[in-house]
Amino acid sequence: MTTSSANGARTPDLDLIDGLMQLSFIVQAILGRLAGEQGLSVTQLRMLAVLDDREIGMRQLAGILELEKSSVTGLVDRAERRGLVRRIAVPGNRRAVHVTVTEAGRAVVHLVREAVRAELGQLAGTLSDSRQDSFRRSMEVLIRYYVTQHAIPL
Repeated sequence: MTTSSANGARTPDLDLIDGLMQLSFIVQAILGRLAGEQGLSVTQLRMLAVLDDREIGMRQLAGILELEKSSVTGLVDRAERRGLVRRIAVPGNRRAVHVTVTEAGRAVVHLVREAVRAELGQLAGTLSDSRQDSFRRSMEVLIRYYVTQHAIPL
């Protein structure tokens, strides 16, 4: 079965999984373009967004980003050189380091977040209010399940 889009193009109906994948590709494309405008990768943007409201250890950051600790060390190194994050020594533990976003990093995150909100808001605006509400509730369930299963703090 196919449906017509707003521009008259015929598109195949998607099942739930294909739809989620296609939507993920669209969101990643938007994030990638907007992050790139700031000289960041999507992963660097994710790291800054995670750090926007918290100071956490490298291991926890690696867990949230679902990356190896060595990869996160490289991400932090590059962001630190740009003045976007800083490392903080943990009192009483000479080996432990926490990472936090700087004001410059926070400004970049907020700039990109607003641009993402505008673009995704425009996309979501193609749905009726009731469909937006239903979609939001469905996403909450999916997100809550995923972060619970992966022990990711929100």
